Amino acid sequence: MTTRYPRDRFDDVADGPRVGAHRGAQRRGRGWIAFAWAALATGVLVGIGVLVLALLNGSYSFTGSASPTASSSASATSSAAPSASASAPASQAPAAGTPADQGTTTVVVLNGTTTTGLAAKASAALTGAGWKVTSTGDAGTTGTTATIVYYQQASQAAVARGIAKSLGVTAVQQSAAFPNADISVVLGADYAG
Repeated sequence: MTTRYPRDRFDDVADGPRVGAHRGAQRRGRGWIAFAWAALATGVLVGIGVLVLALLNGSYSFTGSASPTASSSASATSSAAPSASASAPASQAPAAGTPADQGTTTVVVLNGTTTTGLAAKASAALTGAGWKVTSTGDAGTTGTTATIVYYQQASQAAVARGIAKSLGVTAVQQSAAFPNADISVVLGADYAG
């Protein structure tokens, strides 16, 4: 037994306009919304990827400058071209600075060799001599042969010579290769500790 429904307009098949199906006209500009979301997602993913790679590479850390971890200047190499070569031995230079002269000068000690713990030894020697070391770490290279004390500005030359004298070295040089500290000590194979 089949149930018969009353005849209506859907039972008539005609070649005219479709009955029962309607699609509104597409709004203009919908493609730009999808493009904007895709661009935003791409930017976020690239930013996260760069941050993860920087953290894995060790060139960025979330620790403060007071902790004895490698600073972001550790990625700078000691073979970087200095901005001005004002290299002078401490014996020929005017009076060397004293720890009291340092004021708010930031001092970073970087190990440029494969010897483990060399930066910590040099930092302890400087602290024992009255200097305030803000951080230690590894330099971007491990093949440094000579220990060099780099300083940023000409007014810091006396302090750099004082630090060099405390470490028992003579090489002092003005350089902009280490922008994260006023004085940067790159320890070489000649440093005995």
